[in-house]
Amino acid sequence: MRIVLFGQAAFGRDVFTALRDGGEEVVGVSVPRQTGRPDPLAEAATEAGVEVIETPALRQDEPFQRYLEWKPDLLVFAFVTDIVRKRVLDAARLGAIQYHPSLLPRHRGRSAINWALLTGATRTGLTIFWVDEGIDTGPVLLQREVEVGPEDTVGSLYFQRLYPLGVEALVESVRLVREGTAPRLAQDETLATYEPPCGPEHVVIDWMQHGEVIANIIRGGDPQPGASARYGGETIRLYGGRYLPGHPEQPPGTVLDIEDGRARIAAIGGAVRIERVQRDGQAKVAAGEILRPGDVLEHG
Repeated sequence: MRIVLFGQAAFGRDVFTALRDGGEEVVGVSVPRQTGRPDPLAEAATEAGVEVIETPALRQDEPFQRYLEWKPDLLVFAFVTDIVRKRVLDAARLGAIQYHPSLLPRHRGRSAINWALLTGATRTGLTIFWVDEGIDTGPVLLQREVEVGPEDTVGSLYFQRLYPLGVEALVESVRLVREGTAPRLAQDETLATYEPPCGPEHVVIDWMQHGEVIANIIRGGDPQPGASARYGGETIRLYGGRYLPGHPEQPPGTVLDIEDGRARIAAIGGAVRIERVQRDGQAKVAAGEILRPGDVLEHG
């Protein structure tokens, strides 16, 4: 089965390596437009002698004809941010499958991990689905669930679980397609959600919200775009949040204490513990390097 891999970065590279290590035939690779340092997937493909075409170039006739010469059976989308034209999809005999870091149809869109945390999910996962003309709407091929811990962030969920599990799931899905046993399970549209890309406006902290909600906002913006609060007349960003139930005697937003560099901040229903703080244009530092007991943080 002739596979063309679309993707980028370390995740795309690791999927490429895992497919080849598993004996699959990757006949071509497509990556975003290259500017500056070569993409890790493009580097790995070039070193392996596999031809690379930039995805935007497939809109042009000459690169598209080169792509057709690969005679793809299956397209594998590992980490794709470009729009792939219908004629590119139609050229693959078996279609295309794609990785998505949520349990579809929940959290369609490109900020799926952020929104799982922002909405307080205790479980999430990944989906490998068949690509159609919608946004993350195609039939499900395979899903894997993971637990969300009280201190999980976007970064920890992705790099510690959804990244390695996603590489394994794509390899397994390709095997199922090759063996002719890959399912096509329609998504339940009554359960579908679609959220916009998570931006700074979605992670502004209001200290009059419940402490658990605030902690979810901080975790859902960690590491990007970073939950914001006002402190001493400037905007700061907070990272490594965890909700601590209790009954603080200070008003919400008040720094209660500093322990091992972490700040405990009063909130409705308890407190929120903060690991790191970042001022605009500066590096992240331990919360205790900036905040002091008795300081008050305000709406971001």
